Parts: sequence; structure tokens; C-alpha cells
Amino acid sequence: MEERARLIEKLRRIEALHLGAATDGERDAAAEGIRRIKERLASVAPSDPPVESRFSIENSWSRRLFIALLRRYELEPYRYHRQRATSIMVRLPRSMAKPLWQEFVELDSALREHLDAVAEQVISEAISADTADVKEVRGQLGEGG
Repeated sequence: MEERARLIEKLRRIEALHLGAATDGERDAAAEGIRRIKERLASVAPSDPPVESRFSIENSWSRRLFIALLRRYELEPYRYHRQRATSIMVRLPRSMAKPLWQEFVELDSALREHLDAVAEQVISEAISADTADVKEVRGQLGEGG
């Protein structure tokens, strides 16, 4: 459980950086930062109206994280009928797309790092302690079959 708590704290710190929090006190007021972002989304609407944006995210955990981030800022993710499951559509001001994506990339990196470590540990304990990648050999593809 300690690992989980550390991950949550790390994700909160990353989010606080994107919300402009510089001190522990400001981090504790992350809800205020989220409110400011929501207000910013509303205030830029007249000069920077929302446009439909498409994001494609292959990894299911990353996709869930991005959708949660959109919903946190009260942006409604959707997908068109017959669109791939990896596609996420959202209407947002152009000026918000890059900062939102940058925040997602940092959060996703921390989450993936944690999930990789957990998977490595579980595989090592349950299947085989040797979790090293395959060795690379010289030769032609298809040889030795």
C-alpha cells in the first residue's frame, strides 16, 4: 500500500506543477487550481471557441488516465460510432490542447513507471525471477525454425 500512496502523491505533485502550485500550501489547494482551469476554459470561449480534437491513445491505462483528466476539467470525451477504441474526441479551446497534453504526458509517465515496476515484481515472484529481455542473436530472420 505504501507504493500506491507514493504514486498518488507523485501524481498530485505533477498536477500541482501544471496548476501553478509552487509550495506545499499551494499543492494542498489543488482544488482551487482546478477551479481556475475551469474558469479559464469558460473565459477563453469567446476568443478561442472549443474545437473538436482527436487524440489516439493505444495503452488502456493511459487512455483511462486521459479520460479522467478530461472529466476532471469538465470536458466531455466521446467517440464516434465505428471509430477505433483508441480514439478520444473532445471539444476544447485550441490554447488548452497543448497544456492539457503536456500534463497528461507527465502523469502518464509516472503511472507507466509504477505499473511497469508492479508488473515486473509480480512476474518475478509468480512466474520466473529472470525477467530480462530476450538476447539478440546474429542471423537471418526465419533461420533455426
